Amino acid sequence: MKNKRSGIQGRQRKIRKPKSMAFRNALAGYLFTSPFIIGFLLFLMLPLLQSFRMAFSTVRFDGGIVYDFVKFYNFKYIFKIDPEFIPLLIDELLQMAYTVPSIIVFSFFIAIVLNQKFKGRGLVRAIFFLPVILSSGVLIGLETNNTLMQGLKDVIAKTSNASSITDVVKSMFLTEGAYIGPIQYVFDAVDRVYEIAMASGIQIIIFLSGLQTIPASMFEAAVIEGATPWETFWKITFPMVSSLILVNVIYSIIDFFVRSDNEVMTHIKDTMTAQVEYGRSSAMAWTYFGVIAVIIALVSAIISKRVYYYD
Repeated sequence: MKNKRSGIQGRQRKIRKPKSMAFRNALAGYLFTSPFIIGFLLFLMLPLLQSFRMAFSTVRFDGGIVYDFVKFYNFKYIFKIDPEFIPLLIDELLQMAYTVPSIIVFSFFIAIVLNQKFKGRGLVRAIFFLPVILSSGVLIGLETNNTLMQGLKDVIAKTSNASSITDVVKSMFLTEGAYIGPIQYVFDAVDRVYEIAMASGIQIIIFLSGLQTIPASMFEAAVIEGATPWETFWKITFPMVSSLILVNVIYSIIDFFVRSDNEVMTHIKDTMTAQVEYGRSSAMAWTYFGVIAVIIALVSAIISKRVYYYD
């Protein structure tokens, strides 16, 4: 009897409870992010700590790198003495607050259009996904550094006398005496539609993937209940993809702050290379990073309260 009981107990010990879906999803997430985590620990952690040390030191070369600890002097310098860093930072923040909403609205609208069933949908999707390819570093470098293309832009700007559509509409509003303050945002977004489209490729893909996960039965039930397309959008489509709005907003903010023509980052590089001030440039970089982190935290806290999550 004792042998039978011990055998049963041994079998019970071998039988393990199946892992929950949440555990398996978490495990899969850690496996997918493990290459980044390993690469960060091996290749980025040490330079990050060195940069943090430089932010509180004066760096000089005397047979090697010498760190002279100066406490918060570098931070005081960039806030009180440097004439360019704070104005450039404020300008970048204003541009971010101006550009990111336009990117989110544009990408969401295009994703809804591309999610419809119509002839030639594959071709249209390929055209709108070109910004994902065109936004690569190589092609952006060709666009911004190509002397021929820049010369063509200058010639067109000097020889063109045609007014843009927004200029015509604004002149009509001004003629009628209407206040165009709030509408000015729309006019500026239309004038910058090329830049917005170039920065919306990834966001379009994310929104489109979310739209395709909405069960068709929900739309069928809404039609049977007599809901209009406008009501269907606000009661089904928008709530079901609202969680992706937070993802796209955070991605757009980070992508905006690290773009190739960022004046703040250019000023940081010039301080490091031209002026050979590693301490000040590190202090600028960490300040810039801290500002971005605070903005992302605030945006996440605000948007997450209004996001609808579903299983």
